[in-house]
Amino acid sequence: MNYKTKLLRTLVLFCVLAFSKLMAQNYIPSKENLDARVSFQEAKFGMFVHWGVYSILGDGEWVMNNQNIAIDEYEKLPSFFNPIDFDPKEWVALVKEAGMNYITITSRHHDGFSMFDSKVTDYDIVDATPYGKDVLKALAEECRKQGVKLFFYYSLLDWNRDDYFPRGRTGKGIPGRGEGEWEEYITFMKAQLKELLTNYGEIGGIWFDGHWDQKEWDGKKFGELKVDWHYDEIYKMIHDLQPQALIGNNHHIGVIDGEDFQMFEKDLPGKNTTGWGTAADQIGLVPLEVCETINGTWGFNLQDRKHKSNKELIHYLIKAAGYGSNMLLNVGPMPNGKIQPEHQSSLRAMGKWLKENGNTIYGTQKGPIEPTDDFVSTQKGKTIYLHVLNPDLNLIHIDRVPVKIKSVRVLKTQKNIPFRNDKFGMVVDVSALSKDPIDTVIQIELK
Repeated sequence: MNYKTKLLRTLVLFCVLAFSKLMAQNYIPSKENLDARVSFQEAKFGMFVHWGVYSILGDGEWVMNNQNIAIDEYEKLPSFFNPIDFDPKEWVALVKEAGMNYITITSRHHDGFSMFDSKVTDYDIVDATPYGKDVLKALAEECRKQGVKLFFYYSLLDWNRDDYFPRGRTGKGIPGRGEGEWEEYITFMKAQLKELLTNYGEIGGIWFDGHWDQKEWDGKKFGELKVDWHYDEIYKMIHDLQPQALIGNNHHIGVIDGEDFQMFEKDLPGKNTTGWGTAADQIGLVPLEVCETINGTWGFNLQDRKHKSNKELIHYLIKAAGYGSNMLLNVGPMPNGKIQPEHQSSLRAMGKWLKENGNTIYGTQKGPIEPTDDFVSTQKGKTIYLHVLNPDLNLIHIDRVPVKIKSVRVLKTQKNIPFRNDKFGMVVDVSALSKDPIDTVIQIELK
């Protein structure tokens, strides 16, 4: 371990201990876990994969809920799910070409169908489909070969099982849902999570979703939690089986005891533009991650034409880094196992940009200059990277940066730029620059 990694791990441990004391938490992460947090923070860019039998219908991953498809009707889908064009080597090669460092894939989504070989249910890809093979096993093996971390998304809620009872606030219109025992559902989840943690080698972590289903929503805020998710037992089991595995939970609240990173769905940290996101005062002292879609939906949607431009996607990646966060960018593979050509094109464009500018993103921390829509900053050691996102800017004026500045240059040409940093604030004159339409990076060296 080099000096930089040791320093980062020490800082992470200090923050964790401080936060644990502040929030009266009992969880003390292991050395392996702290090292994994540092690696996770430095990775900065990952691929989110929403893929399941819902892809057959081409209407997103919530299609069962949105169309109120009866359980006996929906259970016909696995019988003709046969992704013969799934090629894990091709997927992981695309991830690397895009400049991504990890993959988070849906092992089980809200429809209750498992995309792995589970021994506690036959409602899985091996037992219920003509394909009959474990796609997560193949992907895990390929990730190890190509040096890419693999995380498993796992849905806490389930529209299929009777023992997911009491029912949550979603899926209420789905015909055929029965009643069962909540504790049996918890036992089922524990067994599946144990399978994911023991049958697929070392993994990056578990990405939970669905906590919010058991909280009432009045259109403005969530109500009280109706059930006990048994997080103390589940989180302990994960850390016991794989100490380095990171736990995150998309519950839209502050960090719960035992969690190792915090995610923000379709929002930059603290922004909460969705109305159901995480407030700024609930951001924890753990690694951060924002997740976003390339188009408008997570799962494959045949008629989704809301594809974001390459510029929008690159800006989102830069802004995420400027907030000290990773970006987890989603693809929704087609039912044949292929990633949509439009998504592949977007990912390759981002990879091309990162080949030239990755040093200003990977391994960086949030810079001392507060992010805006016009510019954000990242920092690595004594170097600050100021990303100018608005090419129409001629003068950058910000509150005084409380550091001593040695030089300000254009990163690409190393040409000096006039600047001032005094009690009236910091001013950088960029009027004479020929700006890049996507991002002009200014390198600020500190004394």
